[in-house]
Amino acid sequence: MGLFDGLKQALGLKAETDATRDADPDDLWGMSTAYVTMEADLDYAPTGDAALCFAAVDSTDFTDALENVEAILRAGEAETGTTAEFVEDGHGYHWVVLEDDTFEDLVTSIHFAADELIEQGYGSRLLAALFAFEHPTEDRSVYWVYSFRRGAYYPFAPLPGKRERDSSAEFKLQSVLDGELDLEADEAYWYPLWPEDDGHPWE
Repeated sequence: MGLFDGLKQALGLKAETDATRDADPDDLWGMSTAYVTMEADLDYAPTGDAALCFAAVDSTDFTDALENVEAILRAGEAETGTTAEFVEDGHGYHWVVLEDDTFEDLVTSIHFAADELIEQGYGSRLLAALFAFEHPTEDRSVYWVYSFRRGAYYPFAPLPGKRERDSSAEFKLQSVLDGELDLEADEAYWYPLWPEDDGHPWE
């Protein structure tokens, strides 16, 4: 199985079959308050980075939908300063990568982008939203991943330079944020989105 075959299975077709409920972009708002708990209780601060992952469709209609998303984000940039970049990774997945030092603006921009794709009829193409955090004593990022197909968040803590994850950190994140976020109860769906060369998964 290839590196991202499991992503297709965990966040894609298998998750669609096993979906607990329809994905709702309003679920993303939970991160607007959860990040405060991350800082206060765990000393994890936002890195200023977030991203939306989706599978593209080779059609003019989908291209128009993405142009609408880009227009919304460009308009938002003038007001909030949130920058947006559309990238494709080496596995064929597409990302809207956002940067802003104000965390609430990141959540708002992710929500706008996801909501527009859903409104245009492409909600089934949405895979995940990622929010990055860092600890002052750790040289790495940890992530909260929202799976659109499962309608739930899960933690992801990759270890630098390894295809391994820090399970103890993930379970600590789970225990502290349980009840504040809609968490994925089935750990089989905590699929790792391995970064390349210690960067972010979308790089």
